[in-house]
Amino acid sequence: MNTLIIGGGNMGKTYARSFLDSHVLRPSHLHILEIYEPLCEELEREGLGNIYRTPDPYINQMELIILAVKPQDAELLYRGIRPFLHENQVVLSIMAGVKLHTIEQGTGLKKIVRAMPNLPAQIGMGMTAFTARDEVSRKELINVQNLLSTTGLVMYLDDENLIDAATAVSGSGPAYVFYFMQAMMEAAQKIGFTEAQAELLVLQTFLGSVHLLGKKM
Repeated sequence: MNTLIIGGGNMGKTYARSFLDSHVLRPSHLHILEIYEPLCEELEREGLGNIYRTPDPYINQMELIILAVKPQDAELLYRGIRPFLHENQVVLSIMAGVKLHTIEQGTGLKKIVRAMPNLPAQIGMGMTAFTARDEVSRKELINVQNLLSTTGLVMYLDDENLIDAATAVSGSGPAYVFYFMQAMMEAAQKIGFTEAQAELLVLQTFLGSVHLLGKKM
């Protein structure tokens, strides 16, 4: 299906690469709207589908529109794309903290999916929680789920409030893990290990522990 990613930053590029690498989308069906010229040039060099600099009538041909911009840029985004939207389109938002009803007010659309991916999605090991309005059909929801699954595991939640809770757990979680690992590496160096030794000790300890826990669950 024709898919438009609005925002070519880290998460926008992550989705574009994942969709193409997993072959769930052909390059001809992938479109990216990015207003920042250096990012546009980077996206074009990588061959990530069709790249656009401005909102135009091509948006009307999209079946799925992914909002991958910062929440503070949402109002500007809505004003730019709303003239080209129609009621049959599905919107997938990964804007942190932006509620379904706010997205409906901004876009005028009712078929809305809200998702919260995390940083490991960039390497296909992400955890994404998502929910959707009742207007999204089962087939449409499965299509969105298949796309999200290209970046890791997914979890559907009936209660939108749990999306915000997931932001606190899986969304912010990697930062706490990184902080704890850094503290362990620094402690290891203080007791005599080199930086390289400390890094290897901590990385393998975490990696092994995760796999061990996975086998026990």
